Amino acid sequence: MEIEKEIVQRKFKNPLQKAVVNIAYTSSWLISKESAQLKPFGVTLQQYNILRILRGQHPLPATITLLTERMLDKMSNASRLVDKLQAKGLVDRKTCPHDRRQADVLINDLGLSVLKEMDDAMEIVDLSLGQLSDAELEMLSHLLDRLRG
Repeated sequence: MEIEKEIVQRKFKNPLQKAVVNIAYTSSWLISKESAQLKPFGVTLQQYNILRILRGQHPLPATITLLTERMLDKMSNASRLVDKLQAKGLVDRKTCPHDRRQADVLINDLGLSVLKEMDDAMEIVDLSLGQLSDAELEMLSHLLDRLRG
């Protein structure tokens, strides 16, 4: 559905304004879909992102600094997110042997197992983008990359 119909706006000031509104609206729409898929697991989108980063590091540990650098949502508090994941039993946190001021964070076996289930659930969101051809998806990614400079 066209953005004008989605937000009930007849026209935009110019194509730039329309694109900016469309990007913001689509981002919110995608986040909403992803959050709904993660809700049964009791995990937020930011926690899911941390788990995915940790899986990419596995079996090596990650520091809070590394997690913060790699997170999609730079406004999130990685340390707080790790605390919540540790309370759920999905990650382990240990004092770094080389620098006692830092903590090493590792995804554990339960975290890997639950993350696999979450990935399967997230495929439904991926299907939303399946309406686009591979060439269109490549073009979309290219345009978004250009937009960020």
